[in-house]
Formats: sequence, C-alpha cells, structure tokens
Amino acid sequence: MSTLLLYGGHLIDPAAGVDAPADLVLKDGKVVEVAAPGKTKTVADEKLNLKGLIVAPGFIDLHVHLREPGQTHKESIATGTAAAAAGGFTSVCAMPNTRPVNDSPAVTRWMQDAERGAVVNVFPIAAATLGSQGEKLSDYQALRQAGAVALSDDGKPILDDHIMREALALAAKVGLTVIQHAEDTKISGTHPMNEGVTSFALGLRGQPTASEWQMVERDVRLASQEGGRLHVAHVSTGKSLEMVRLGRASKVAVTAEVAPHHFLFTEEACADYDTRYKMNPPLRSKADREAILRGIADGTVDAIATDHAPHALYEKEIEFDKAAFGITGLEVAVAASLTALVHEKLITLKRLVEMLSTNPAKIVGLKGRGTLAVGSVADVTIFDPKKRWIYDVEKTRSRAKNCPYGGMTFKGKVRATIVGGKVVFSEL
Repeated sequence: MSTLLLYGGHLIDPAAGVDAPADLVLKDGKVVEVAAPGKTKTVADEKLNLKGLIVAPGFIDLHVHLREPGQTHKESIATGTAAAAAGGFTSVCAMPNTRPVNDSPAVTRWMQDAERGAVVNVFPIAAATLGSQGEKLSDYQALRQAGAVALSDDGKPILDDHIMREALALAAKVGLTVIQHAEDTKISGTHPMNEGVTSFALGLRGQPTASEWQMVERDVRLASQEGGRLHVAHVSTGKSLEMVRLGRASKVAVTAEVAPHHFLFTEEACADYDTRYKMNPPLRSKADREAILRGIADGTVDAIATDHAPHALYEKEIEFDKAAFGITGLEVAVAASLTALVHEKLITLKRLVEMLSTNPAKIVGLKGRGTLAVGSVADVTIFDPKKRWIYDVEKTRSRAKNCPYGGMTFKGKVRATIVGGKVVFSEL
C-alpha cells in the first residue's frame, strides 16, 4: 500500500489527548507518524491537504441494520456500507435480525466475507439467543471466535429474567457486551407511536414510556447481580437515562446510546401520519427530547448511533399503523449531530468525537480503533464543521429512501473517509 500524508488539518483524538493542528502519516493500514504541522519525517507517496478540516479517529456506528443475508430488497452490505462511508463511518456494527438470524458462526463469517463488497469495516453483532426467540442462549464463545463483537436480540428484547441473567453472566465470561433493545412488549404492545396527546389526536394506540424505562431498570438490576457489560440501545426517554445514572452510581458497567432522530424530532412529527417518522422506539415528547439533550451534555449518553433501518417503499408507503418501523440515517448522522449539538453549543467537537469514535470502540472492544495514536488502525474521518448543505435523499447510496432528513439543511459535512489507509469516500 502507498504511504499517505494527511496535512494541514486539526486533529481531535480524545483517547490520545490531542486537540491541535497535526499531520499524520498512514502506511500499511496503520498510523505510523503523528507530528506537528510540517514536521513529519516519513516520505509519502500521496498527500491530502486538509486545511480547515477536522481529522478524527474513524467513526463507529454501534447500531446498523444491513439486512443481509436474506433481505436484499431493503439493503445489502455493499450499499449499506457505501452509505456509511459517505456519512463518515469507517466501521459499522451490524445487528443480527437477518434471515436467517445471525446466531451462528457461519452467518457471522459470511457477513464479513470480502465477497459481500463492504466498503467499511463490518463488525457483526450476534444474536443473544437462538433465532432471537429469547429461549436458549446461542454459542457465545464460538460467535466471538467467528468475529462477533457483541450480543443482542435487538427488536426482540430478552423479556425473561432468567435468560437475561444467563446472557449477562455468559457474555461476561467470554468478554462480550450485551446490547438490549429496551422494550417490554407486554407494556408497549408494539404500538406504532408514543403514547401521548399526539397519538390520542391521531386515533392511534401508543407505547407508554414505561415500556422502555422499566426494562432498563430491570436490566441494570440484573447486571448489578451478574456482572458483565450492558449497553442500552437507542434510548428515547428521560426516565431511562435516570436508570442508567442510578446503575453507574452503583458501579454497574452500563453504557447508553441515542439516535439522532430522538434528539432532533418529537412525536409531533407524526401528526400527518408520515411514516418516515415511524421508528421503534418511537419519537417521544418534548420533555423526553430535552432530557436526551441533557444526557448528552452531562455525559450520561456514551454514544451516538444511527439505528439505520432501511425498508422498501412498499413497506413504508402504507397506513401508519401497518408501516414498518425504522428510518435510514447513515449519511446524515454526523451532520445532524454537528448541527443540533455542537453548533447549538451543547457539546464540544471533542465530546462529539468521543461519542462517535472513542466510546463506541470501548463499548464493543475494538482494539486499535477509536484513536489515531501511532500503531493504531488507519481509520480516519475527515469533516468540515462549518459547511452548509442540503441533504438530497434521492442521491442516497443506500438502497432505501425511508428517511425524514431529505431536504433538511445541515451545518457540518463529512469530506472524506479513510479505512485501513485507503480513501473510500472523498469530496476533497
């Protein structure tokens, strides 16, 4: 591989304690030199002038649905990772609700095979239980050896206390994090939106916030008893964050992520029965959105993840209560976060990089990633924090267009994505 010099940019690497102008040299898939501007010693074959741009450790999306195997009418690994690259993500963690469910080493390996055409790193999250049925644990050790980085039944949360105890205990032994979609379906009824004034006005049955936070409360309690690492996916309620805070106060190893749509929109976006705003967990109240923003600001929220959930048009362009849950978001998550969080002075650029790179790498144990220190993997995200642009969903690299962000104006844009020292997306 050629040697690539990145010069003129401002490096933000929280793990290495760097927030300053710096030049980097990438060679053979690794970072081989980090130096003050103009002070690198390594001779480079190629150079990229990054004046005015931020250079960060490659962003990692902890929550993506790539739909393969089995649902290529929605997305493929090739198209999903192309969208990820355009959005600045060098790695994506793929959820197991495929067909067949990723509960075996064979499927885990298949997803990582070069024949899938992935543009960025794909790290499979394997099913916590066989078939994600919540009845019998899958083979955690074998799944880890095959490349799984975490365990989750995602959209089919583990409801049985005994099974969840077993999952946490066994995952702790093999060194994997359990990721829980916190929803007590006995309470939520899998209804199409949040329970509140808007659902009442629309004549739709809603999901009470208790269906989420009570599950978080239970999982934190079980994790305190069994040990291991618990990660709460796509938190949408303020009460859930309270449970996370209480868990940490009791020394429970619990982390949490939020999706951009939960800090951008509220349940009122559903007022016209627009299925682009139908996802699970659903958009919540203004009070919950404000609580999410506070959780981001005070550090309770560890990571931002997209929950990229592509669907075919015929699965979304139907009655609201019958439409599939989920939206796409890989291409705009960084821009949305810059616009709503950094430019609103809620957080700093350093904190944003922590939530998109440093912390995700720690949560699922991706060694050599989440930093650009010498010797680390040469995964790099380069972005312009000030560039204004309008997202055109018709030009998406994803196979799906079930996206509420089309036509929105953002401030901040990804300019290049480098994976293993190779430029996989560039607008430089």
